[in-house]
Amino acid sequence: MTTRREIMGLALSGTLAAAVAGSEAAQAAPSAEEPAFIVSTWDFGAAANAAAFARFSGGGSLIDAVEAGAQVPEADAKNQSVGLGGNPDRDGHVTLDAIIMDGAGNCGAVAAMEGFVHAISVARRVMEKTPHTFIVGEGAAQFAREQGFHETNLLTPESEAAWREWLKTSQYKPEANIENRIRGGRLNHDTIGILACNTKGELAGACTTSGMAYKLHGRVGDSPQAGCGLFVEGGVGAAAATGLGEEVTRIAGTARVVASMRAGLDPEAACREAVAHIARLRGEAVANTQVGFVAINTRGEVGAYSLVPGFTVAITDRAGKTRVVPAKSLSGPAKG
Repeated sequence: MTTRREIMGLALSGTLAAAVAGSEAAQAAPSAEEPAFIVSTWDFGAAANAAAFARFSGGGSLIDAVEAGAQVPEADAKNQSVGLGGNPDRDGHVTLDAIIMDGAGNCGAVAAMEGFVHAISVARRVMEKTPHTFIVGEGAAQFAREQGFHETNLLTPESEAAWREWLKTSQYKPEANIENRIRGGRLNHDTIGILACNTKGELAGACTTSGMAYKLHGRVGDSPQAGCGLFVEGGVGAAAATGLGEEVTRIAGTARVVASMRAGLDPEAACREAVAHIARLRGEAVANTQVGFVAINTRGEVGAYSLVPGFTVAITDRAGKTRVVPAKSLSGPAKG
């Protein structure tokens, strides 16, 4: 099997495609057997998909659906990377980032916002109630208050205890898939991106996160940035990103994925191209770093790819059946 270091060398020498092709036979493809309706990042996306499907089935729009899906992890205090109970920054502040977007270019986002659980809903209000697409920091919190959102303390005792333990060393070392490992006897998670495509080929997407644990105060990752953490283009497709946001932002990752689909690549090939570009561009700087992309086109075809194994996606078809599958990766077989 090709090693991680060998993969990086192949990427830098321009011969990555041959190595990837040689390992793909042993990896499970995340393409839906039937056209997909909703796809989201990570195992916990299954619960988000269920909420999105229920909202749409009850007469909601695609935007209603992806908002409802994103609200599920936002309200889960046990999820330490999204919403309530999210890991704080280095100063002990839980700050949230979120974006929502449809295929017509309507978009709203907030970043570095404190005190409001459903950042995705505040982002939607930005889209629908202002002439802007992005509001940050105290301005975002002020807007949320004006819109009647309930203010609350997002720092749970568990997240505060973990932060205080971290303060003893104050060391930050990115680890691949660290947000999706068993910690403290339970599964934790990463940013959620959720995409939807109806039978008419119309599209919508949402992404929400509390960002990198113990980040510098004011840090904003890829998640709330259109074209980085999320991008939706009518008539083409939609993509979401997860993992180390700085690496996604460097290449405007989801805009790149959608552009590749516009140029004719299927969703999986488009995701693979973006991941391979990061590997070529960054080399050893992204060793043992996770970046993953998931995409859907207007036909409901789904694809995903990541730098290293461990990334999973939840796919819900138009009948409401959901399955969680491992994405392919550059550096080895998928692991479910």
